Amino acid sequence: MAPPEDWETVDAQGRGRADNVDPADQWVLNPRTGEYELRLSPSAPQSPVPGPRRSARRSGDARDSSAAADNGSAGTARRRTAAPGREVPPQRRRRPVPDETVPGRRGRRRPEKKKSKGGKALLWAGGSTAFVVLVAGVGGYVYLKHLEGNVTTTDVGSAGSSSFKKDEAFNILIIGTDKRTGAGNEGYGDAGSVGHADTTILLHVAKDRSNATALSIPRDMIVDIPDCETTQEDGTKTVVPGEQGVRFNRSLGEGGRNAGCTMRTVKEATGIQPHHFMMADFNAVKTLTTAVDGVEVCVEKAVDDKKSKLKLPAGESVVKGEQALAFVRTRHAFGNEGDLDRIEVQQQFLGSLMRKMSSSDTLTSPTKLVKLAEAATEALTVDKPIGNVGTLKDIALELKKVPTKNITFTTVPVVDNPAEKVKATVVANEAKAPQVFDMIANDISFTEVKQKEKKEAAAVSARLKGEKADPSEVRVRVLNGGAPAGSAQAELAYLQTEAGVAKSENAGNAPAQIARTTLEYAPDQADQARALAEILGLSGAAMKPGESVTNAQGLPTMTLTLGKDFKGSGVKLNAKSIKTPDLEKSTADQKQCAS
Repeated sequence: MAPPEDWETVDAQGRGRADNVDPADQWVLNPRTGEYELRLSPSAPQSPVPGPRRSARRSGDARDSSAAADNGSAGTARRRTAAPGREVPPQRRRRPVPDETVPGRRGRRRPEKKKSKGGKALLWAGGSTAFVVLVAGVGGYVYLKHLEGNVTTTDVGSAGSSSFKKDEAFNILIIGTDKRTGAGNEGYGDAGSVGHADTTILLHVAKDRSNATALSIPRDMIVDIPDCETTQEDGTKTVVPGEQGVRFNRSLGEGGRNAGCTMRTVKEATGIQPHHFMMADFNAVKTLTTAVDGVEVCVEKAVDDKKSKLKLPAGESVVKGEQALAFVRTRHAFGNEGDLDRIEVQQQFLGSLMRKMSSSDTLTSPTKLVKLAEAATEALTVDKPIGNVGTLKDIALELKKVPTKNITFTTVPVVDNPAEKVKATVVANEAKAPQVFDMIANDISFTEVKQKEKKEAAAVSARLKGEKADPSEVRVRVLNGGAPAGSAQAELAYLQTEAGVAKSENAGNAPAQIARTTLEYAPDQADQARALAEILGLSGAAMKPGESVTNAQGLPTMTLTLGKDFKGSGVKLNAKSIKTPDLEKSTADQKQCAS
């Protein structure tokens, strides 16, 4: 069946994948979704070809390039893609096409067939974030299965989540290592290094997808690394002993520590649970920036760094390949030549890369999208629960919903390590860091989200508008659903002695912990709910209409469950009461010059 006339068709061979996808199969731009989709002819046979399963770890740059094998039946052949173990439909008989143009394809010339590159592309911090955006722009089950075959997986066990849930907030730990792998990278990193956590970003995506926060964790921050259970290549498990008061970057690589150990260290240091991870090293910056024809950067003063070989004029420039890698790795061209200044430059670079990837020039180019997806997935190592095609695409589509203007880049607030005479390491700033961690853990944005505010206002208007009962008539039981110990009793004391809500009681701990405080009430208790919401500063979204419950005396009562956002007895819970700490931060839509 031919696609609708308003769909733009691009043949698979012209997309640089003739070895993996039949020329008869076509990529189609769906004008209703703005995405390219792989359309297979209904007449195509669908017999899958089983292949060997991919190892959890790859050896060097080896790739399965075995040719299609004769199965003994005349006129029928099997083939495998470059990704072993991935099922694809068998190749159909090729149909002759004119040399110049292909009928029905608006006269587009068939590009010259290109040989696929065999070198392994390695992903770095920007590429990890890039991948989840890229897959969303390229449709087609067969091609997504091919991308899945590019990805390496690691078993992190209980360090992460066993699944990905589309209707919840999620945290992905993006790790860039300093391991010397990839062609041309012999001069980078530490000689003989097994790969430390050189660059680490905790990416939090809000539940409503209105915003996201990318929190950089300094490699030289002093932390406690907990004991870590790892799974070896032979399937056996071993526990790597933890260490106290060491640099964060040692959470990966040393003693056999894998990304799961880094995830556990992040949880220990911040209280935030990373659900999944994406990891790679140097080469991705080169391949990704080349795939999009360069990324715009800006420097206040001309740069000529002999060590990184970065040379740029003052003002704006476009960097790609080796020059892009030099830009994000240099320590001597900006600020006080320390790691914290390098982090700021990297954040500016990532923002520029994200803007380039989301630009119409990139999203409407099948060639660029495919190059980006190939470069990212070839280098990507992820935890097993997200290493399949369906989950990778789900993550891509969820992250695609977040506007770049609401993606905040910031860094863990730190101060110089007071235990050192010569300042070489840092420690978390106890006056600021806990609030930053708390905001992320409780899904609170660091940017103003207008759309969210409008929805909140509508909810308040609908649920809070109407008559309010006198506080003395409000009957409520208080549960602790994640607030500090003793919070339910403290809030009860406030309600009874200061707010006039005498008909209230402590109901103990809630069955499960929740991020945000809620008030459940029956329809005939709406006037009481409005009165209590005004006293506590509850938003309309926090109010949950439901069935009536009874208290210890058998009387109908509402249920107030204090969540992790509870700030103390008598402190109002509306969003305006939350003050963002004084931080150096930027958003992905901002253009900045490194100084």
